[in-house]
Amino acid sequence: MKNTTKLFTSIALVLMLFLPACAKPASTTNPVSNPNSDEKVLNVVATTTMLADLSRVIGGDKVSVSGLMGPGIDPHLYKASAGDVSLMQKSDVVVYNGLHLEGKMGEIFENLTGQGYTVICVGDGIDQSKLLGWEEDDALHDPHIWFDVALWKEAAKMVADGFSKAASDHAAYFQANYKSYLKALDETDAYIRNRVQEVPEPARVLVTAHDAFNYFGTAYGFEVRGLQGISTDAEAGTADVSDLAAFIVERQIKAIFIESSVPPKTIEALQAAVKAKGFDVAIGGELYSDSLGGVGSGAESYIQTIKANIDTIVDALK
Repeated sequence: MKNTTKLFTSIALVLMLFLPACAKPASTTNPVSNPNSDEKVLNVVATTTMLADLSRVIGGDKVSVSGLMGPGIDPHLYKASAGDVSLMQKSDVVVYNGLHLEGKMGEIFENLTGQGYTVICVGDGIDQSKLLGWEEDDALHDPHIWFDVALWKEAAKMVADGFSKAASDHAAYFQANYKSYLKALDETDAYIRNRVQEVPEPARVLVTAHDAFNYFGTAYGFEVRGLQGISTDAEAGTADVSDLAAFIVERQIKAIFIESSVPPKTIEALQAAVKAKGFDVAIGGELYSDSLGGVGSGAESYIQTIKANIDTIVDALK
């Protein structure tokens, strides 16, 4: 029965992706209606929580945003459902990160683009010289660009320009929101840099479940070590745990961190391995890595999340 269900789901996905008759490419001349007014708005689908938030900030009341992934969802492992594909086909604009963050969805984006849908890949807007490498694959780049606020400003420009092109009547509105957001991002960057000064330089070592924070480390002066690789698809082995435990003992690191979108068992195993070597390391708290926080977390927006992360890091390491 299980195999039959998987077969039907696979057939549905193939039909929706490759048969033009299944759905007509969305037209920006016929966007959805705003339920709060007579004005027409863009129907936007964004993959991650970070991009859904960015789309709402730039789009304001001129867009209606649906997010595919909720808080705590790991985009590296996310597989689109038939409903997700249908939602994207009914949209005016699809926004995704790219750089292989949504690793299981690449073919879907390629086919949507080929069929004439408006698709914004924010990773395409980042200067290649600013992208970090992917240790597991020399041909790829680290996709976690949102951890450097300066790079997120470039992502915001991609969204603003994409929305402006999709709905040119509202271009000035989108660009004004973008400029306003840049000021808020500059303030956030300054907040991070001020808090970092509370941690002595030798203590600026960030140990997490996977290598999501390399852009953060490069931008704000932290040495970053992840137990897993850049993608959570790669599992940590016994040797990885032992080597990182030895590093923590050698450097006398006060705290290590779990992540909201990664099961805590790997970091708990690392903590136990450190204890077995005669040193106690605390779990300094939970960081938001591949998604924003949920409702009531105080980290529902990108800016709130970035500030929550730096507060957690600094309070545990200073």
